[in-house]
Amino acid sequence: MPERQLQQQLQDLRDQLAEDPPLNDEDKAALIELMSEIEVQLAREIASEPDASLVDGVNLAVERFEASHPTLAGSLRSILQTLANMGI
Repeated sequence: MPERQLQQQLQDLRDQLAEDPPLNDEDKAALIELMSEIEVQLAREIASEPDASLVDGVNLAVERFEASHPTLAGSLRSILQTLANMGI
């Protein structure tokens, strides 16, 4: 169940990015890379090889976008909570 929730949250984040918020190319690329890392981690979680550095990356992204893009930061916080619920 948490895996499905995480997939939905990632899709919500992709949808937000598709709405074209005023992100520069570097920020957008960083979010896309982070989402890819989360998907890789999800596959590893199924194989029981969690990577704790992923949580640090999501925390950094929350801090990076909190002031300028609060909606994105909120989505990232939800992803962070789901990862924590999964034991990552």
